[in-house]
Amino acid sequence: MFSTTPLYEVNLYPQQGKKILINQGGTWSAKTYSILQVLFTLAIQEPNQVITIVGQDIPNLKSGAIRDSKNIIRDSSLLQKFIKPISNGNFYNESEKLITFWNGSIIEFKSYTNEQDAKSGKRDYLFVNESNGISYPIYKQLALRTGKRIFLDYNPTVEFWVHDELLGLPEVQLIISDHRHNRFIPEEKHQEIENLRYEDYELFKVYGRGITGKLQGLIFRNYNIVDSIPDYASFIATGLDFGYTNDPTGCIDVYMANGQLWVDEKIYETGMTNLDIANRFTSFGWDKKREIIADSAEPKSIDEIKNLGGWKVVPAEKGPDSVKNSIDILKRYVINITRRSANTKKEFQSYIWKVDKATGKSLNIPVDFKNHIIDPLRYVALNKLSNNAAKPTKRAKFNF
Repeated sequence: MFSTTPLYEVNLYPQQGKKILINQGGTWSAKTYSILQVLFTLAIQEPNQVITIVGQDIPNLKSGAIRDSKNIIRDSSLLQKFIKPISNGNFYNESEKLITFWNGSIIEFKSYTNEQDAKSGKRDYLFVNESNGISYPIYKQLALRTGKRIFLDYNPTVEFWVHDELLGLPEVQLIISDHRHNRFIPEEKHQEIENLRYEDYELFKVYGRGITGKLQGLIFRNYNIVDSIPDYASFIATGLDFGYTNDPTGCIDVYMANGQLWVDEKIYETGMTNLDIANRFTSFGWDKKREIIADSAEPKSIDEIKNLGGWKVVPAEKGPDSVKNSIDILKRYVINITRRSANTKKEFQSYIWKVDKATGKSLNIPVDFKNHIIDPLRYVALNKLSNNAAKPTKRAKFNF
């Protein structure tokens, strides 16, 4: 039914007496995807099961576990036979955030604001996705109301309540994974992750080997998570970074209000052609006069998107030291990130300076990793926020 990694087997068949399976892993290890495959299997094998997948908030779930679940269903015609369709080809109930099986089992996607909120409902299986974004009191209430098994996953950037409260308990099984367990990613992605050891070993430990780290040298600390962008905010520009097979296309809207920057993630997807990008712009209902600042290293893509729909796409004004200069510009501002911008938050949490291995001093060069939203934000800074840049325009339409 599925093409699986070793993580599927170890989560489906835990060690005897282990109720809590902690999946600590690096990037691209397929831990989330494998756990979801396990949950689909359990839902089919055991009728009338309630399976709850919990995330920090709905935007995080939509960009992660919900999207992966849709892909798993899409890629398995056999799995589709066990699920009640909502409509032709659609097996996920968007309004209820629910997947319903013919045998009475359900998979529900939830987020909880506080401990009291988490007291509602019971379940057979619980999956706490990106557990380091969930508070321990919320987890505790969810765990108390879970009958059979609990799955957790996270990137181990720093120690948190899992290390203090769960690891070492007799009912806990720790599963450490990394990209080498995932045979479905291309060799160049494996090599990119392995090369982190030469740029920042602490980052390599976390994302390359799934070992708990202590990330230092974070570049951006001046950011907040906010619900939305104020109505009175002035639109500055849209930033665009091109990706395709291995790296996502990143697109972000940038606003200014009260002397602070406000950013909203619009696109973070792999496999997008230039036609896909242009069509997505159209679906947003954007005015063709909107300025979209893109990676100047892709002039062919810039021209193609301009020709596809008359979009005002301009190259970023790169130059000597433009990376450091754009970071310096951005660090002048408090940056407010909309809550739904899940990938933006993750990039801000792992964007660090390279360190001289001999002296331990910062090199003022960022590690080139997980920057597919930060790069387009830098492009906007170069073109629109430098001393000679144009002033922000009036408030543009904001699409939720």
